[in-house]
Amino acid sequence: MKMLEENLNKKVSLLLKDNRTLEGILSGYDDHMNMVLDEVEENSEETTKKIGTVVIRGSNVVRIVPL
Repeated sequence: MKMLEENLNKKVSLLLKDNRTLEGILSGYDDHMNMVLDEVEENSEETTKKIGTVVIRGSNVVRIVPL
């Protein structure tokens, strides 16, 4: 939780259980590690898609990396 607090309003990269990688600005989170990211891009092996704002369930996150 401390890492989330330190990176609030900063760019982070999330690895999800389905092997997708999302990069965006962490704009909020809760006690269950559910997160809101703004200006999100989904990166896969071949493409990059701009998504916008997303809400990610904390149980779907494998890794969080500050950028």
